[in-house]
Amino acid sequence: MAAEPVWSVDPRTGKPREQVAVEATADEVDRAVRAAHAAREALADRTLRAAFLRTAADLLDASGEHVVEAADAETALGPVRLTGELARTTAQLRAFAEVVEEGSFLDVRIDAPDPAATPPRPDMRRWKIPLGVVAVYAASNFPLAFSVPGGDTASALAAGCPVVVKAHPDHPATSELCASLLRRAAARTGLPEDVLVLVHGFDAGVELVRHPLVAAAGFTGSIRGGRALFDEAVARPVPIPFHGELGSLNPVVITEAAAAERAEEIGAGLAGSMTLGVGQFCTKPGFVLAPRGADGDRFLDALTAAVSETEPAVMLDHRMRDAFVAGVAERAALAGVDTPVTPGAGGAHTVSAGVLAVDAAVLADGGHRVLLEECFGPVTVVARYSTREEAAAVLGLLPGNLTATLHIAEEDEAAAPLLAALTPLAGRVLVNGWPTGVAVAPAQHHGGPYPATTSTSTSVGATAIERWLRPVTYQSAPGHLLPPELRDGNPLGVPRR
Repeated sequence: MAAEPVWSVDPRTGKPREQVAVEATADEVDRAVRAAHAAREALADRTLRAAFLRTAADLLDASGEHVVEAADAETALGPVRLTGELARTTAQLRAFAEVVEEGSFLDVRIDAPDPAATPPRPDMRRWKIPLGVVAVYAASNFPLAFSVPGGDTASALAAGCPVVVKAHPDHPATSELCASLLRRAAARTGLPEDVLVLVHGFDAGVELVRHPLVAAAGFTGSIRGGRALFDEAVARPVPIPFHGELGSLNPVVITEAAAAERAEEIGAGLAGSMTLGVGQFCTKPGFVLAPRGADGDRFLDALTAAVSETEPAVMLDHRMRDAFVAGVAERAALAGVDTPVTPGAGGAHTVSAGVLAVDAAVLADGGHRVLLEECFGPVTVVARYSTREEAAAVLGLLPGNLTATLHIAEEDEAAAPLLAALTPLAGRVLVNGWPTGVAVAPAQHHGGPYPATTSTSTSVGATAIERWLRPVTYQSAPGHLLPPELRDGNPLGVPRR
């Protein structure tokens, strides 16, 4: 049976651009995983690992013009957005190089022996070791920062885990280019190129998560696709961790006092956030609880005006475009749902942003549950509440989210209870801001209760490395047998407790 071709497609026209690869067969996936597995020992050298991550960042920057051009041709995200995404991606690689060198991610803990303790305590030395080969499933909406050279790959390599990436079909040429640059960086720093291997194809992705030498997986994508792979990961004879980011509504609550203080500012800010990147950010605010009354009307008017000025735009592919058009049509047709700005098809290849509005009481009574589900694209649902109890009832129906946002006034008696109500719903809770934009920082948490993610970990920030490590304690081991990081005298200067 002939291998299926992998085409690069122009989302602006829907037409194929070029064939860039073929889908990997089961045998080819097996060879890819085994090649990556054989590269594990070479990654054990932390000095080489850090140098590799920095070299990868340097090569990506040096090829930035070509990388951005390739990504724009396949995603229509535009050079400005993609240039920023490339900078974020290379900064993330360099940040993980610093994490590797500093060493606290190893979480070294040493307990001296104490025969007088009850019970007696032996010499115990604990640290964390890499899990093994990590399967990374690239995202559609971030062809760089959440794809081949992105956070899952960077953090896994930083942990000492080789990576096999399953390319996203929306940007295969970009994936091939980035993979070649990372493999070149490995070779330049004295590592095997197979510390990173790229495969294409739906079936290849399934074979990858089933492979017995794959020790963990990272995924960013849809609830349906992520859940299917998650189920495969836990159904294996030896289950593996599956860190999936699946979907998020990212609710926003606007208090009465906030609306009274700055309704127009909040409306304009929401419009900018929900239409950013054609509404294709995983942190897009897709559901808003806004008060009834004149101040809430001013907020909705400002939102309507700003969204109405947004030009039709191209989504990542025509499948997503069609799903958006069908999804907003289904929601707009529901009884009691108004369309201050009608979302839908903007042309043969584009979509128009929109706003849907509904009475919060309808949702609180259990109606129109589809309005509480993510609709990928430039649309948000505004639910107008009359009482705080009504708002709280709606919040109680929401699934897990990556983010939750609260807009309050300077003196706002509703702030504390609403913040407490939002905290169980999300991994990042914002006050008087907008969730689109995820800073790469040590305190960042990009994750949340299911279905936002399938684990409690973050995929952004320094602690993302923890997903690919497991702790091991050596008890009463002679010093010469211990890893240098655990020996007396701390010869490598690793932070220890």
